[in-house]
Amino acid sequence: MLVEFGQTRVMCTASVTEGVPPWRRDSGLGWLTAEYAMLPAATHTRSGRESVKGRVGGRTQEISRLIGRSLRACIDLAALGENTIAIDCDVLQADGGTRTAAITGAYVALSDAVTYLAAAGKLADPQPISCMIAAVSVGVVDGRVRLDLPYEEDSRAEVDMNVVATDTGTLVEIQGTGEGATFPRSTLDKLLDSALAGCEQLFAVQKEALALPYPGELPEPAAARK
Repeated sequence: MLVEFGQTRVMCTASVTEGVPPWRRDSGLGWLTAEYAMLPAATHTRSGRESVKGRVGGRTQEISRLIGRSLRACIDLAALGENTIAIDCDVLQADGGTRTAAITGAYVALSDAVTYLAAAGKLADPQPISCMIAAVSVGVVDGRVRLDLPYEEDSRAEVDMNVVATDTGTLVEIQGTGEGATFPRSTLDKLLDSALAGCEQLFAVQKEALALPYPGELPEPAAARK
């Protein structure tokens, strides 16, 4: 699925494979992992492909792990059986907030993957997802709290923060830094309030997307194929 936050566009897909990593075998638990990447021309200046360079950059690894952690917070891995869901988030166009857009879109892709597994009769629990997940950037720019910062604002923000939240009002992760200055607790509270309000808007859009017909052909349960 394609998620757009302003001029930021990220393609998010979920792939289901049988089996789990070697360290997970015979545990009865599934696994969810994520990979994040940017197309070379996603930014104003072309960047080389990491696959050509022969190594994955630290930023890419950090964001990949963030996406995986965020989604694992909402799913019962035991319900997946020994199956793996791999999330791929590829940034087509970047204008700030790529990691938060990726997380928000990845949740929808994950939900579709769970729908697929349920149709195939591969879930121990038909509803393994316990909550919705969304993320948004917030910051302080020119002394004011701003929501969903584009690159122009993000590059000069006095405070920069990413917030991952659930639709039950709890927090999954907060990444926040003062850029060259400190900030008081009162500003932190305002930033979190703004981020949670923004996530509420994102949950509404996610629900609209998931209310649409499944984007593909669902499998028949194994029992029905016999």
